[in-house]
Amino acid sequence: MRAVSLGLVAVTLALGVLLSPVMGAEDHVMVTPNDLTWADVPSLPPGAKVAVIEGPLDQATPFTIRLKLPPDYKVPAHWHPAIEHVTVLSGTFNLGMGDKLDPTKTKALSAGSMAIMQPKTTHFAWTKEETIVQVHGVGPWAVNYVDPADDPRKKP
Repeated sequence: MRAVSLGLVAVTLALGVLLSPVMGAEDHVMVTPNDLTWADVPSLPPGAKVAVIEGPLDQATPFTIRLKLPPDYKVPAHWHPAIEHVTVLSGTFNLGMGDKLDPTKTKALSAGSMAIMQPKTTHFAWTKEETIVQVHGVGPWAVNYVDPADDPRKKP
């Protein structure tokens, strides 16, 4: 029995040595809230802030972002080309499915809640209080509005 255990340890150590150049320290990320740099989000209505933790979003790679949404904020109906995983970190994220923002057709997701939306699923959201969500998935990822007039990138 002892020989098997020592053999497993030797194999594990050998694999660790072989894999360490691939899984180098530069691939390891640890982030605290104070490490985040918040910026405006051109693809969302004014007031939202984004902190990119892992990316870039426009490539076929994993991404992780945080969105800080102010009180009384609304995100019109939109969809994404890739799966979206949303975890509510603080506040309440009111999320609904459909082609038009309708606050009566949303589910209130409090801190600790999660939503997973498949690609091209139209949805919308709103807040009553400041809310922070973490979004992750595999890109490329973008925001595509159901009504092009809702797209802040197309407004003067």
